[in-house]
Amino acid sequence: MGEAAKYFVVRQKAVPEVLLKVVEAKRLLESEKALTIQEAVDAVGISRSSFYKYKDDIFQFHDNSQGTTFTLMFQMDDEPGLLSDVLKIIAEYRANILTIHQSIPINGIASLSLSVQILQDTGDITRMMEQMEHQKGVRHVKILSKE
Repeated sequence: MGEAAKYFVVRQKAVPEVLLKVVEAKRLLESEKALTIQEAVDAVGISRSSFYKYKDDIFQFHDNSQGTTFTLMFQMDDEPGLLSDVLKIIAEYRANILTIHQSIPINGIASLSLSVQILQDTGDITRMMEQMEHQKGVRHVKILSKE
């Protein structure tokens, strides 16, 4: 039997440029801004062979996440209302919170895990993650798992 597929979530800065261009070419085709694969690869500056080599293996994070559950790990300051602010962000993007687990704060820092289900009408989860990361008092956000 073949090996099971493995998936990784990486930040854009860690992805090789050719893969980002494949994603952009796919976006051009989906939006019909390019009508053929040749037009799309010419527009982004890659070869057709590069496109075909990677097209089935790279997707934008939000394109392939609907219906899945992400477990997120946070480290945040122990401040009244901060957890509420983070939960409001998730609610604004219409994701569903399945579980919340917060440890007792140590040295003023709380560790928190959230399981968040991505629904059909959930907004761009990349932006949701960025907004949570930039929330005042949030020190660290990490995706622990995707199911």
